[in-house]
Amino acid sequence: MKNNKLKIISLFAGAGGMDLGFKNAGYDIVWANDFDADSVKTYKRNFGDHIVLGDIEKIRSNVMPDNPDVVIGGFPCQGFSIANLGRSVDDSRNKLYKQMLRVIRAKKPKYFVAENVSGILTLGKGSVMQKIINDFKSIGYKVDYKLLNAADYGVPQARKRVFIIGNRLGLENPYPKQTHQSPSLDDDLLFNDQLENHITTKEAIGFLSNVKITNKTIYVKNRTIHNHMADTNVHDEFWGRKYPVNQFDICDYLKKWRKKAGISTKKVDAHFGYAHTAGHWFRKDNNSGSIPNPDDWKGLKKLLGFDDKYDKQVTTLVKKKIQFEQSLRITNWNTPSDTLTATSPEIHVNLKRRLSVRECAILQTFPDDFVFEGTTFRSMHKQIGNAVPVLLAEKVAKEIKKIILSKALRRAA
Repeated sequence: MKNNKLKIISLFAGAGGMDLGFKNAGYDIVWANDFDADSVKTYKRNFGDHIVLGDIEKIRSNVMPDNPDVVIGGFPCQGFSIANLGRSVDDSRNKLYKQMLRVIRAKKPKYFVAENVSGILTLGKGSVMQKIINDFKSIGYKVDYKLLNAADYGVPQARKRVFIIGNRLGLENPYPKQTHQSPSLDDDLLFNDQLENHITTKEAIGFLSNVKITNKTIYVKNRTIHNHMADTNVHDEFWGRKYPVNQFDICDYLKKWRKKAGISTKKVDAHFGYAHTAGHWFRKDNNSGSIPNPDDWKGLKKLLGFDDKYDKQVTTLVKKKIQFEQSLRITNWNTPSDTLTATSPEIHVNLKRRLSVRECAILQTFPDDFVFEGTTFRSMHKQIGNAVPVLLAEKVAKEIKKIILSKALRRAA
């Protein structure tokens, strides 16, 4: 092959963890898609404008480039996750793999790679996984799947994910060789002195332990650090609203009074000294809006001059217990971290805060120069928790690349 840059179409790209792994392995991502606006902003900042914001179910395959070498995607996993106690075979999110199937059928890549949570293996007593495999086989692909633990491949995180690999060339579906292991294995027969020890949380992010959280770019130990933002709620109680509040109602209400006052969202931001935060008070898309906290509500009332209609509901707070034990877990320190999720990260061992956006990004092996966009750090945590670890994706990508290029070279010979 004159050009070793293999072409990629990326579906359900999110912030681009898998994409970056493939890019690092020498691939060229020619088209990508996701429906989350903040993820797409992050992707554009770090990769370019080849990502399309929108619902894949509404995007025709003929707008995508032809002849990709590989199609990749981590189709949405919420319906498959063992963390989702209400998971169901009939969950509509479980069928989004069919959009990947549609694109693969139309574009006929040499290989495809799909990633998902381990819960997919047991859903419907294995029937869901079997159907997915059979569907990909039915369009002419040899398909295999394997459960990989990211910690075994140099990622400082114990993260088990299923990688489904298929090809239409009649070749083997390669998986990377394990490079790391737990140093605490008692059975000498299991211990392999050719493997490195798992990378611990402390080794990966210990240098940020006592660094003050900030939304500014900082410099620590000759490293440029972005997004070192974190939640400081580490207690088993929190202040929450006593009365139910409908965010859509509050949004319409505030928009009406802002219009009456003739004040732009930008001016509201400037008034409070925020950067893009106030905009969320006036938006309803994708349930991404937010309700002002009591102090901000009082400030808005002075600024916009609205009445007392929602004062009681918005400003009356009571102490509530955190309901989920996982929310109070302290991160591992001398082993790889537990699996990062799309929700609130674990508490740092310093007990002063939760893991920062940057610390979570490092545990997912994103490089320091990868900057996350988003109106809140919670949005950034979600992007990171949903991502494929960059290093693991790169190792998968390299194995596939070797086979594709060797096949092409044999044809050219």
